[in-house]
Formats: sequence, structure tokens, C-alpha cells
Amino acid sequence: MVNKIYNVLFVCTGNSARSIMAEALLNQMGKGRFKAYSAGSHPTGVLNPSALATLRELHLPTDGLRSKDWDEFSGPKASQLDFVITVCDKAAGEVCPLWPGQPITAHWGVPDPAAFDGPEDRKAKVFLDTALALRKRIELMLALPFQRLDRFAIQREVKDIGTR
Repeated sequence: MVNKIYNVLFVCTGNSARSIMAEALLNQMGKGRFKAYSAGSHPTGVLNPSALATLRELHLPTDGLRSKDWDEFSGPKASQLDFVITVCDKAAGEVCPLWPGQPITAHWGVPDPAAFDGPEDRKAKVFLDTALALRKRIELMLALPFQRLDRFAIQREVKDIGTR
């Protein structure tokens, strides 16, 4: 389907930094072909200030971003998801809810920038490096020829992106 809009959920434990940055990046880079969301298995309820500063540095909108529970995206009334991508190792190892639509799943683990303990200038660099790693993986995903690939090929390609 040429005009399909793909729904992508990025999952992390706290939904305060990595998954939030991935949501903002894909919503900007996907140019209407993708709708990104993020959620956490144990959301903190607040966004990491350094993650927000990084998004602003990259000139990405932050309006509407919020830390939310992954239960918002499961169950019969939830939007159908095409992809669920975990971005932290802890969330990847957890038992996930049943996602509507039997989405393609992948793990794109990146180190937690919020775990960095050091000077503010180094912390800003760690957050930027994390955002740039996520951006590179999103670029690879956006370059996939979805119309020419079957579901199994898409699954393989999206999973492989997490190893790059």
C-alpha cells in the first residue's frame, strides 16, 4: 500500500529519554509516512530535561511529548501498531502486552544516557550521541523499500538495523 501510514511504538522502561527521542525523531523524519509513539513498561511520568534539551538542539518539536505507560497501546481499543521497537535492554527482556495488529518487533538497544553521571557538558554530549545513534537507525528504516518487501523480509531488515 503506497499511502499507508505506519504506526511505530518505541518502548523503554521509563519512557523519559531514549524512547521519547526516537518518537520525536521519527515523527519529524517520517514526513507523514510514519506516526511514532513512545511508552514505558514503568514510566517515570516525567521527561528527562537533557532529552528535551537535545531535541531542541536538533530543532525537533517537543510539544505533546509525555511519559506514558505501554498499556495505552494494548487492548482492543488501542490503535493498530505496525512496529514495536524496544530501545533499552531492560524493556526488551520484559513480558510485553499483546499489541493490536500483530506488529513487527525489533530491539534497537542503545545505552541509557540518563545513567551518565558527570559534568553537564559531557552529559549533553552523551545525550546527543544517543539521539544521533537513534537517528541513524531511523534513517536506515526509512530507506527500506516497504512496498517491495514481504512481512518476513521487513521483520528481518528492521531487526538487523538494531545491530548497526
